[in-house]
Amino acid sequence: MNKISLPAIFLLLLLFSYSHSRAQTQVVTAGKVNAVSISGQQVKIKTENAYAEITVYSPAVIRVRMDKRPLTADFSYAVITGPQTVKTQITQNNSEISIVTDSLRMQIRKSPFAISFFSPSGEVINEDEPGLTTSWIGDEVTTYKKMQEQERFIGLGEKTGNLDRKGEGYTNWNSDVFGYATNRDPIYATIPFYIGIHHRQNYGIFFDNSYQSDFNFGASNNRFSSFGARGGEMNYYFIYHPQVADIIKSYTSLTGRMPLPPLWSLGYQQNRYSYYPDTEVLRIAQTLREKKIPADGITLDIHYMDAYKLFTWNKERFPNPQQLTSRLREMGFRVTVIVDPGIKVENGYAAYESGKKGNIFLQYNDGENYTGQVWPGWCHFPDFTSSKGRSWWKEQVKSYIRDGVSGIWNDMNEIATWGQKMPNNVIFNYEGHPTTHLQGHNIYGLQMARASYEGTREALQKRPFLLTRAAYAGSQRYSALWTGDNRAEEDHMLLGVRLLNSLGLSGFPFTGMDIGGFTGNPTVSLYTRWMQIGAFIPYFRNHTGVNTKSAEPWAFGEEALEITRNYINLRYRLLPYLYSTMYESSRTGMPVVRTLAINNTFDPNVYDTRFQQQYQFGAAFMVAPFESTKEFGSIYFPKGKWYNLYTDAVSNGQQEVITPLSIKTLPVYVKGSSIIPMQSLIQSTLEKPTDTLFLHLYKGDEASSFVYYEDDGESFSYEKGGYYERAITYDPAAGKLTLSKVAGSYTSQFKYIRLILHGFDANQRISVNGSSVSVSTSPFSFLSPISRFDPQGSFIPAESCTIQQSTFVNSNEFINVGL
Repeated sequence: MNKISLPAIFLLLLLFSYSHSRAQTQVVTAGKVNAVSISGQQVKIKTENAYAEITVYSPAVIRVRMDKRPLTADFSYAVITGPQTVKTQITQNNSEISIVTDSLRMQIRKSPFAISFFSPSGEVINEDEPGLTTSWIGDEVTTYKKMQEQERFIGLGEKTGNLDRKGEGYTNWNSDVFGYATNRDPIYATIPFYIGIHHRQNYGIFFDNSYQSDFNFGASNNRFSSFGARGGEMNYYFIYHPQVADIIKSYTSLTGRMPLPPLWSLGYQQNRYSYYPDTEVLRIAQTLREKKIPADGITLDIHYMDAYKLFTWNKERFPNPQQLTSRLREMGFRVTVIVDPGIKVENGYAAYESGKKGNIFLQYNDGENYTGQVWPGWCHFPDFTSSKGRSWWKEQVKSYIRDGVSGIWNDMNEIATWGQKMPNNVIFNYEGHPTTHLQGHNIYGLQMARASYEGTREALQKRPFLLTRAAYAGSQRYSALWTGDNRAEEDHMLLGVRLLNSLGLSGFPFTGMDIGGFTGNPTVSLYTRWMQIGAFIPYFRNHTGVNTKSAEPWAFGEEALEITRNYINLRYRLLPYLYSTMYESSRTGMPVVRTLAINNTFDPNVYDTRFQQQYQFGAAFMVAPFESTKEFGSIYFPKGKWYNLYTDAVSNGQQEVITPLSIKTLPVYVKGSSIIPMQSLIQSTLEKPTDTLFLHLYKGDEASSFVYYEDDGESFSYEKGGYYERAITYDPAAGKLTLSKVAGSYTSQFKYIRLILHGFDANQRISVNGSSVSVSTSPFSFLSPISRFDPQGSFIPAESCTIQQSTFVNSNEFINVGL
């Protein structure tokens, strides 16, 4: 037997270690294509180092899957639709594979493997960066795309920074970031979907991979944009449409759309960390009513619980929850309660005992339950990636519904624990395919929201309101989202607007932020400005943290109260417009808060950092937020004709205008040709408005249409035809406004329509179905005047405009209004 010396053994070990280390750090590309299999709308490819699967999902959507090993069974928490049957032509020759639909052409180069996308007329939309394409470093996979000349990037969900993300890099790893800086990344949610823009072309890429992912839009390089993940497949959907709105529509057809929320959730919500005891909650509710501040919701934070233990009530602070919620309901308020995923490890605690018995908690790889510390102390956490864990949670949340609660606020679901370092060897069931925390982390919030939604819906038998902090793509199917623990600072107010703009681009239409700031104390002017902006976002929630000053509308003085009440009043009068816009969102995925880039994609001014906060609130309004301290501001008007909301003064599009600013009014403009339905003022959505729908029409040069929608605001009857829908169309060239025949079986609450004309000629004549109707002219104001509190101070009356109006019966049949 030959003996090997110790030095030789050492040398062999050294060589093996070097070889192994080099293999781990080596960049592995896909290499050349070795084999191609074509079947229907799908191409399967084997390359030197990888496996790929290309599937046509629709004429405008193509999916790319790649891995170093053979592809396993397909699964996604985000994507809920499969491929459509599409007219597809797939051919190949020695050098390339070609996939052609009516909307898109894809070319796959064979040596080496590389992907390019072209428009039907042959322009490059997007292409792999030659030499880099898709590659692996260990388990990390990245796709590199050629940076096109002057390319812009927008979207990516809840990301700080500028509207145009060019030159920046981002990481997706849901994180609890209390009082986050305005440039902090990552924060709470993961939506790995962005839109690229160049040469009058738009495309979207959705990278469906829940591992920690990284996006690079030219950060620290001038060669490529890229997206990749620390594990899992390269799995992305490429979307091409000439219009950004259609890209959003295709993306949300993949990941789902917001269900129509209950009407009350669009009303004003009064929150604090925390309102207690029950007498304090009732005092807040009573003061809102006494001061004529319309409101629909009050939220209870963690202090309602017994020692912060979930599914319990502190019996000293809230001795009779059912009695409290019933009394609040009589006053026109719904109650939302916060829920965190941590279940305290405590013998005798019902939720802990039943969870342990059901074996529904996340576990280490050795089978022991994972324990992390949160508000109640050391906790276990339900595994929402198992049907067993979700079923257990659904039954638990139903206890809140039995107590009269109407909304569930999912918090701390990143998962947040003290130390913020959940171990990676925690195992998630992942629908029977166990995986580690590395893959399960980013989808935990999505699955918690899902379980909360399903349980609440079953118990309520009505539309529930769900709110979440953490999210993954697709969470919009279950929950509204707010932007977490922001600061009471001017730049956070503007950042909040940008976050909502970006979330809207990324499939989330029902969003909000903590109005006034969660940490710290806002100035009177900051609070006032923020509340004005809040009236023009979907989820209108005032919220502040523990150990801060009170932040109810009356806490900042009489003038601030009157200004904020003005805008809350306006919000409630606009509910027919907002509810119809939310209906549009539920059908098409179009957001309520719309960055100007959606409709003015190739106008470079909308990306200017001076104007990037401007946004449209639905199709009609443009809001221009400014710091409360500014005395003058530059506003950019994109193409079209724009009316000052308060005076009807007209500004023509594609120009910058410097305007004086006042804390009494938020700069808001209405696009010419807009149709805006409004109602009389109510104090809550349980109160019925008067029987007249006020239909505001702004004279314009372009035809426009608005889909008006009503239903009972709370049930699912609309899914069975119990709704009222009609298209309202304005044709300025023909001089007419038409209201289509009503669709649906619901009876409108409005018996009459009062048409209010803005910007039309004096002595305007109006006919309804060929018969002349009387027209009156009068001044009109959207706001009430602010009281003259200081007898020696200046007094500024509410701005007004001159309108013409006429009233006619709201028939269900076709109505033709001649103008």
